[in-house]
Amino acid sequence: MTLAADIRKRIKQLPEGKTFGYDNLRIAKEDYTTAAKVLERLQKQGLIKKISKGVFYKPEQTVFGELQPEYSELLRPYLFENGKRIAYETGTSLYNRLGLTTQMAFRIKIASRSKRININRGTLKADAVKSYTEVTDSNYETLGLLDAFKDVKRIPDCSVAQAVLRLSAIVKGLNEKQTENLAKYALCYPPRVRALLGAILENNG
Repeated sequence: MTLAADIRKRIKQLPEGKTFGYDNLRIAKEDYTTAAKVLERLQKQGLIKKISKGVFYKPEQTVFGELQPEYSELLRPYLFENGKRIAYETGTSLYNRLGLTTQMAFRIKIASRSKRININRGTLKADAVKSYTEVTDSNYETLGLLDAFKDVKRIPDCSVAQAVLRLSAIVKGLNEKQTENLAKYALCYPPRVRALLGAILENNG
C-alpha cells in the first residue's frame, strides 16, 4: 500500500470533529515531506481541514452546515507533545468550571513546565504561564486545583471566604489517593498554598 493510500485509510477511520496530527497517523519522520503533500491534497478536496501547523480535523457535515471541532478538541493539540501531556488549562476559565466564579475568560491561560504556549487563532486565545512542576496526564487536575488555592485572593467575583468554602467542598469530595496527591504536589507551591490546604484538611477532619 502506498503512503498516500495508507494515510487516506487511517484518516477514514478517525471520527469527525476530532483533531489529529502526524503522530496519530503513525507517519515516520522520514516520510513527513511526502505526507505533507498528501495532506495538502486532502485539504484541497475538502476531506480534512487544517487548524495549525501539523494539526488537522475531519469536518462534520450536518443539515445546518459544517461544524467546527469542539473547544476541547481545538485546544488539545497544544496540551500534548508526542502523545504526552505537557500542559493544562488554568486561570479564570478553569475556576469557572470548578464553580469558583461565574465569569468567563476572553483569553485562557495554559500552564506548562517545559514550554511557553501562547495561542492567537480565531476564537482560541491563550497566554502562557509556568507550572510549578512537570505536567502529566495523572497530575494536571491536581495542579489546576492547587492553582485555585494559589489564586484564592484573585478569583474574579469570588470573595476569599466563598473560595475557601468551595475549595473545602471540592477537597472533601476527593478520595484518599487524590488527597495524598494534592498534599504531595502542594509541596511544589508557595507556603501560603500549603498553609491553606493544611487548614482545610484539618477542618475537614
